Amino acid sequence: MSEVDGTVQGHRDGHGFVQRDDGDADIYLSPQEMRAVLHRDRVRVRIIRYDRKGRPEGRVLEIIERRKAPIIGRLLFEGGVWLVAPEDKRYGQDILVPKNATAKAQPGQVVAVELTEPPSLYSQPVGRVTEVLGEIDDPGMEIEIAVRKYEVPHRFSAETMAQAAKLPEKLRPIDKKHRIDLTDVALVTIDGEDARDFDDAVYCEPASIGRVKKPNAWRLVVAIADVSHYVKPGEALDDDAYERATSVYFPRRVIPMLPEKLSNGLCSLNPLEERLAMVCDMVINASGEIHAYQFFPAVICSHARFTYTEVAAILANTRGPEAQRRKELVPHLLHLHEVYRALLKARTARGAVDFETTETQIVCDDNGRIEKIVPRTRNDAHKLIEEAMLAANVCSADFIAGAKHPSLYRVHEGPTPEKRATLQSYLRALGLGLGVSDDPKPGEFQALAEATKDRPDAQQIHSMLLRSMQQAIYTPINSGHFGLAYSAYTHFTSPIRRYPDLLVHRVIKALLGARRYHLHAPELASSAVHTRPARRGSARAGADVAKGELKPGSPELQMWEAAGAHCSANERRADEASRDVEAWLKCKFMREHLGEEYSGAVTAATSFGLFVTLDELYVEGLVHITELGGEYFRFDEVRQELRGERTGVRYAVGSRVRVQVSRVDLDGRKIDFRLVRDGLAAMPKSVRERAHGSASAALDAVKATDRVHKRAAKAAGAKTAARSRGAGNPAAAKSGKRARR
Repeated sequence: MSEVDGTVQGHRDGHGFVQRDDGDADIYLSPQEMRAVLHRDRVRVRIIRYDRKGRPEGRVLEIIERRKAPIIGRLLFEGGVWLVAPEDKRYGQDILVPKNATAKAQPGQVVAVELTEPPSLYSQPVGRVTEVLGEIDDPGMEIEIAVRKYEVPHRFSAETMAQAAKLPEKLRPIDKKHRIDLTDVALVTIDGEDARDFDDAVYCEPASIGRVKKPNAWRLVVAIADVSHYVKPGEALDDDAYERATSVYFPRRVIPMLPEKLSNGLCSLNPLEERLAMVCDMVINASGEIHAYQFFPAVICSHARFTYTEVAAILANTRGPEAQRRKELVPHLLHLHEVYRALLKARTARGAVDFETTETQIVCDDNGRIEKIVPRTRNDAHKLIEEAMLAANVCSADFIAGAKHPSLYRVHEGPTPEKRATLQSYLRALGLGLGVSDDPKPGEFQALAEATKDRPDAQQIHSMLLRSMQQAIYTPINSGHFGLAYSAYTHFTSPIRRYPDLLVHRVIKALLGARRYHLHAPELASSAVHTRPARRGSARAGADVAKGELKPGSPELQMWEAAGAHCSANERRADEASRDVEAWLKCKFMREHLGEEYSGAVTAATSFGLFVTLDELYVEGLVHITELGGEYFRFDEVRQELRGERTGVRYAVGSRVRVQVSRVDLDGRKIDFRLVRDGLAAMPKSVRERAHGSASAALDAVKATDRVHKRAAKAAGAKTAARSRGAGNPAAAKSGKRARR
């Protein structure tokens, strides 16, 4: 049997997997094998067998590298023994702590522990407390845990802080050299109410293409903070920014990629202050197509700071109080709205995928506890800015690709053959009369979304469409952006909070100066050592390399691939940390609502139960399959639903239910519901009609309800399984900001 290297991924149920360095299928490790290793150790394993579905199982031959990062957990004193129960249940084992190594922490406190003796087949790991974080209920403790649990860098190095302190407080004459002065252009920022860093400003005016008297196009100017002027390759600021790769957003707190002097100061396009910017100046025709563009460094001055709500109010009523306060800027906002509508035409013509989803915002009190969870509505102002940013990103990709210079593209590929087959089977089972081809285009997905948006099961269909797509990544191999229907796409518009955008700025600047940009070698080379490939290269990717942009197997290609993999991995890490904190806050919130009843909708059906999102609170929990009644439920993988074999009761995404909050597991970040309904609520329509026409059937239904309630009470503490979500389009990267495309 073959031997492979990889990284251990523990599971809270005791077993684990090895993520292979070569990117092939993960290898299962039994609980016995997991006794001698810990989550995130690097190991060499031998594949010893395959299960019925062809999945490999392995045996650990060698531990190549132990994970050195501290483990976060609760310090406990049980039976005269000190131990730390890891907060991350994937570690699977408690850590013994000698009584003289507790750092004077008290039982129940949250601590960081460093291993002094690794686990073996016959002994538990031993460690010492290196940091006492505090009590579990301390305000903000969930964030302190998350940044350590996911190893999010949250302290800048002394060298970085010293370098930031030396930066000027405002622009100097030398900073403005060789830049176009756009301070008289009425650029404005449009962001969320709670935004603190403003990395983009926009302006629009009518323009003409050809020899015409009347304007038949628009000039759209997108100015982006010129972070690359201050953050240079090889310096401490750059090293810390690369290590973080992205800002991490939590409720009430941000872990920034750059120190505050840059992120909220010199690089933030604050109103009425001169700032350095990289500008994408575009001409958009009446069909929303980019007729021409140019990039250049500039000095700008934002004329105003708008919020999305304010702009939406002005666009809705140009004579209202909001418009009167900003009278001189209203014409420019109207021009922005006009170019947005043109860009929207082009989006529709391309067939870009656009699902309307409900995003939520957690509102916390002064102690960091959830006060309420509210839906975040995307208005025309949000969409206007998103389309402007997409246009600038497309221009940057076109500019770099045209110059055949290496860079990081934002790549989002369509369905894999396996996911496509699953989706085709699902759509056939629904009998829609619509489907996707063997080589699907984005327009097919958008057509399906449009055709089904008014159906009761629209949410389920759109969820399946999203899940069929792959996750967007950063890579030097351009395979296009499937969801947005672009042949080439980069991230240019957020260098304050995303490192790939900073790299794109450096490449564009190099091209403007007729130079070539080379990645800073030491940091990137070290990150390539244990990077797992995100996916195998496609035929098109090979063709792009063959054009001369990068030589296959060259050190330069490997470095750009390493940078892309690092940024992609840290983006996922940031998303996981943010979700973990939100889940903790929601669990804490729901502990105050135990026993209360709510209406909700099924958001996912699995073999072990239903996930339900509450209408009023926007909180999701699990109704375990044992809570569904006294019959056998079968999971239909094709239709993504649970069906009762005796009654034909069906639960699918979108089904309406009423539930009671029965259990909250703060450590496991899980909320359990039990079903509260009359006996006919979830039955198919034909069954309900027959039951209503028969008194005896109605009586049977009442009796069945009694049995459901008794069984539910009996199984209230049943163990639930962890939910595994598929990833399609990236989640929102910034509070109130456009989606991370």
